[in-house]
Amino acid sequence: MAFALRKHDSEFESQPIADINVTPLVDVMLVLLIVFMVAAPLMTSGIPVDLPKIQAKQLNDQKPPIVVSVDANGGFFVDKKEVIGADGLLASLNENAENNKDRRIHVRGDKSVAYGRIVEAMGIINAAGYAKVALVSETPATKTR
Repeated sequence: MAFALRKHDSEFESQPIADINVTPLVDVMLVLLIVFMVAAPLMTSGIPVDLPKIQAKQLNDQKPPIVVSVDANGGFFVDKKEVIGADGLLASLNENAENNKDRRIHVRGDKSVAYGRIVEAMGIINAAGYAKVALVSETPATKTR
């Protein structure tokens, strides 16, 4: 907060205050930072899937991967769009990959779904010629003492 002091009441000289009050600016920026930090993880995944937890390193690639999800009911989703059957899955993959068979595809499967349903999705994708297929999982929470 900026203010000017005067010596006596009779010696008051009105001078403009040239200091900028940055406290409100810092407060607003911190609030925006917190809002974005909370909102960013909520926008990353589309279909709610309860992923199994494993310890592995993340993969890095220039193009974002195409995400194929298998929900708890065994339904297939490509990114956030639901597809019906193997033909719908392949059509949606070809559309998203622009017929580029080298695109990375991440398969996310709910842990309550039978393993065979997830392997079926991977088999359909692999039979279509996509070679870069990976399973997605969560890392387990580390124990602290």
